[in-house]
Amino acid sequence: MGGTKLLLVPKDDRRLGRGLLALLGEHPDGSANVGEMSVPTEAIRPNPFQPRGNFTQESLAELANSIQENGLLHPILVRNVGSAFEIIAGERRFRAIQKLGWNATPVLVRDLADNEMLVMALVENLQREDLSAMEEARGYKLLIEKLGFTQKDVARRVGRNRSTIANSLRLLSLPDQVIALLEDGSLSAGHGRAILMLPDQDGRTKIAMEAVKRGWSVRETERRVRAKLHAKPKVEPKPHDPVVKRAKVGLERSLGTKVKIRAKSGGAGEVVVPFYNFDDFLRLVTAMGGKELSEDLRE
Repeated sequence: MGGTKLLLVPKDDRRLGRGLLALLGEHPDGSANVGEMSVPTEAIRPNPFQPRGNFTQESLAELANSIQENGLLHPILVRNVGSAFEIIAGERRFRAIQKLGWNATPVLVRDLADNEMLVMALVENLQREDLSAMEEARGYKLLIEKLGFTQKDVARRVGRNRSTIANSLRLLSLPDQVIALLEDGSLSAGHGRAILMLPDQDGRTKIAMEAVKRGWSVRETERRVRAKLHAKPKVEPKPHDPVVKRAKVGLERSLGTKVKIRAKSGGAGEVVVPFYNFDDFLRLVTAMGGKELSEDLRE
């Protein structure tokens, strides 16, 4: 491959973005300690902390065509691990390079620990707006669980408000079916936040399915959720409710016999009307179904 060329990134180089340079750690004079070189493509391997899980073949093909036409504008950021190079940021570009069949890949080499690498991978994707709502939420969760960060720590490191981090993490509490709709783009994070206002998982799933089916906007979903929250609960009959007692007395007077009303959960139940012989049975049928029904039974 010839001699290895090692270059320092100039002080005013902004290709990585200020957030990434800050995480890389700048020297007192402002320069970032990053070496640029070309390494065998086969020696590069994916980032084990990559928060992004969805790389569509269509978008990779478009990026590969752009790189083929214009070249690789930004080298892949990697760290050296033994004889291999592990991607810190730029996995999508690397996958496009693989599609092009390049034998060598331009990289920027940086010595990073696992915790620094995890933060870097998340921030790089956030700055490029490459993450879905659920990928972003899982990335924040990973920082909290793996590195012991607080939500405030995460907000500071990724340049977000603490409320943004909290709202993102709440999406992880949605039912699996709703999360799947967020992941495939059927619903947005705004839909997810609206659906979270409902207290029960079944209700969340039902309204999410309805939102997708009817193509509701976030605003319309919010309106529907609020309507459900403010709806008066349905009155379910209970054995000792005054309404049930009055109904029992009224039926007994009308039918001339004892009546039992058994209320069950969910508003269901049954009205039991006993009869004592066949004539009594026909009398009750006549009272409830009319003389015509009684005559049909007698034939």
